[in-house]
Amino acid sequence: MAGIRDIKRRIRSITNTQQITKAMKMVSAAKLRKAQEAVTAARPYSNKLEQVLARLAANAEELSLPLAETRPGKKAGYLVISGDRGLAGGYNANILKLALGRIHQHEEEASVICVGRKGRDFFRRRGIPIAKEYLDIGDNPNFIQAREIAKEVTDMFLDGTFDKIYLVYTEFMTAMSQNPTVSQLLPIESEVENQEEQGEEYIFEPNAMEVLEVLMPRFVDMAVYRVLLEAKASEHGARMTAMGAATDNADDIIDRLTLTFNRARQAAITREISEIVGGAEALN
Repeated sequence: MAGIRDIKRRIRSITNTQQITKAMKMVSAAKLRKAQEAVTAARPYSNKLEQVLARLAANAEELSLPLAETRPGKKAGYLVISGDRGLAGGYNANILKLALGRIHQHEEEASVICVGRKGRDFFRRRGIPIAKEYLDIGDNPNFIQAREIAKEVTDMFLDGTFDKIYLVYTEFMTAMSQNPTVSQLLPIESEVENQEEQGEEYIFEPNAMEVLEVLMPRFVDMAVYRVLLEAKASEHGARMTAMGAATDNADDIIDRLTLTFNRARQAAITREISEIVGGAEALN
């Protein structure tokens, strides 16, 4: 009977856990819808801003701006965007593995700017220098948060703390698919990809230099804002998928334990009947 009680206790425990994972899946699904809408809304503006910047840069090759200055130095900063919490499958592990691989692959003097508690703890345990950390940015990052991070990153580049700054984040594809990505943020490198547009003439008012001076900081702000949205949508999608899988696995475990429980109870009942029959025969 002790074995039967243990099985019942375990079934009850797994059922309670399953209720938690099911609730977390539903919450993540609701958050994912909102995050996906934000990503979808931000992408067209970000893409158009990049195109305009590329057009301006193509028409102002002789101009030199601080945010586009290429330096021979090797001090690199990695803005790594991870989550503050776990239970999201391989979301945090994949992006941190990618960041660590890039840091070890290149010979630059690397430091990290961590967005998210998981990344901060990961790099701290490995003794990698952390230049700045941003924790608890919430499930719905806003442009004010992005602009604050972008300003810090820009200042680090302009004052010579870093010669290059990379974005390490997870690009949102679908709820089931996320793509860990590394891209260079600073210095800004823009190229016009559409060859047909290269032959068109544009008139900039007041002039290309002044437009670029205004546009480049906005481009950095928008780039950071977009990757924050991409990362959060990816995190919600990964957590929803992981919690869905955990809920399904709990069903399988409960089914197996229920079968084991029924067999154990049947064996106990059979044993009791055998004892009763044996006792009755002994009396006769």
